[in-house]
Amino acid sequence: MTVAVLALQGAFFEHEKMLSRLGAEYFEIRQASDIKSNFDALIIPGGESTTIRKLLSELNLYDEIKSKIQSGMPVLGICAGLITLAKHITSDVENSDRSLEVMDITACRNGYGRQLGSFFVRESFNGAEIPMTFIRAPFIESVGEGVEVLSTVDGKIVAARQDNMLVTAFHPELTDDLTVHRYFLDMV
Repeated sequence: MTVAVLALQGAFFEHEKMLSRLGAEYFEIRQASDIKSNFDALIIPGGESTTIRKLLSELNLYDEIKSKIQSGMPVLGICAGLITLAKHITSDVENSDRSLEVMDITACRNGYGRQLGSFFVRESFNGAEIPMTFIRAPFIESVGEGVEVLSTVDGKIVAARQDNMLVTAFHPELTDDLTVHRYFLDMV
């Protein structure tokens, strides 16, 4: 199994360390030619969602990545990756850079406030208590039919799955806990 990590911006290196710990092969997608490589799954890391969405278009990655996800390739979207996968985004700045619009969720961008609103908690993810690091995080305001809520914090949805798509508002790659990455690899 080979996992591609979108390495345009954000915390992609930390995901690579988690994949290594789990024995998964990985490589980075940095340009359009990288998307032609063979891979079984994709991670869209945290970072700045507007920048990631803009680069997907500018680097001619948008259509190919969207097509692979719609064809059933497993994808993990973390924080900004959650926003990038969402069909609907609230509290968004006006710009022409669209999300991939593949997961039937409504994401509230910067839902937990500014950088100073970052925090750490231990909460349940799919029945297992894990550490969760939130950094200027979004949350999921609502989910559509077929979306399974995997975790809530203070009544807000912070992890969900729809078919081949898994998203978290928190950063599992910033802890030593492998639960989320293991769950994702089990989807492949």
